[in-house]
Amino acid sequence: MVRKKAKKKASAYHAHRERQRRRILDAAWKLFDERGIDRVTMAELTSASGVQPSTMYQYFSNKDEIVWAILGEVMQGGSGDAKQRLDDAPDALGRIAALFEAMADELTNNRVKVRFMAQFDAMYARDWPVERLLTLESQINPDTFQWFTALIREGIADGSLRSDLDPDLTMQAVINAVIGAQRRLASLGNKVELEYGQPIDRLFRETIRVLLLGLRAPETSARRPQRKQKSGKSLSRKRST
Repeated sequence: MVRKKAKKKASAYHAHRERQRRRILDAAWKLFDERGIDRVTMAELTSASGVQPSTMYQYFSNKDEIVWAILGEVMQGGSGDAKQRLDDAPDALGRIAALFEAMADELTNNRVKVRFMAQFDAMYARDWPVERLLTLESQINPDTFQWFTALIREGIADGSLRSDLDPDLTMQAVINAVIGAQRRLASLGNKVELEYGQPIDRLFRETIRVLLLGLRAPETSARRPQRKQKSGKSLSRKRST
């Protein structure tokens, strides 16, 4: 009985801490998107989350830790979003297209998340070493880049991707191109739409369409429908009429 009560008490305490942590992160999501990460202070995060300063520092000692906690959630949540589409694709090109489509849907339906990642990129370039990000990636999804490189090799083998692609180089180039376009469009939003006269969703989908055209294997003569050749006799009749 004593052990049961102690276990129940520990579970309630753990649930309470999770709720407090969630309140802090939810408040940070909102403030970071509204004002920008650089402009938000720990005092403002504490006030917005409704916790006491002493409570805040039990969870996060500085703003950087909050940013990285949110990044971890983003990375964990993104891995399963496109799984069903990828499983349904007929070949490697189809799986890459499904992955890009999932990113297009993300831009449409979750711009707050994409804007956060754009802000993170700017701070990462300025403030943090690459080793910190590599460590987090290895903890959450260590095989992401290897999986994409293997997918390109698979596409070359199954004939859906160009045979002259370098899997490692292509993986790095494509990932940077797609992620860069997605985050820039989410960050600038209606300014891009006013500048170019196109909605950002349409601009992004055109970006991925063009990239897929560049990756796709050219049609071989075996795939192209053969034109029926007219006989010499019929041609001579046509000329004589």
